[in-house]
Amino acid sequence: MTENYSDVVASEELVKAVVEGIQEKKGINITVLDLRNIENMIAEYFVICEGESNVHVDAVSESIEEIVRRDSGEKPFHIEGKQNAEWILLDYLNVVVHVFQKQVRRYYSLEELWADALRTDVENVF
Repeated sequence: MTENYSDVVASEELVKAVVEGIQEKKGINITVLDLRNIENMIAEYFVICEGESNVHVDAVSESIEEIVRRDSGEKPFHIEGKQNAEWILLDYLNVVVHVFQKQVRRYYSLEELWADALRTDVENVF
């Protein structure tokens, strides 16, 4: 993947806005996976978090969209999972956000699947 400095900065800033959006609605167990050193990856970062219920997962995803749009002017390229809100995926191309209910996150275990990625766990703010 060819990248220039402005793309990296933009992706890192986008990750910060995503984390802020998650924290705004008390999303928990935030993990950032840096995929830039994994060959043939289609994204630079995965941001993974949990909500307590389908209503909470939906609220967290809405907050992410709002804060990212406010801070960077970006809108998701694609969104999946809004109907049942067990796993909502927000695709910002270089940054892909996964908002899970706890049992669904445990089942898919993306952190284990992408264990080669540099992992950063963000402390819960409440």
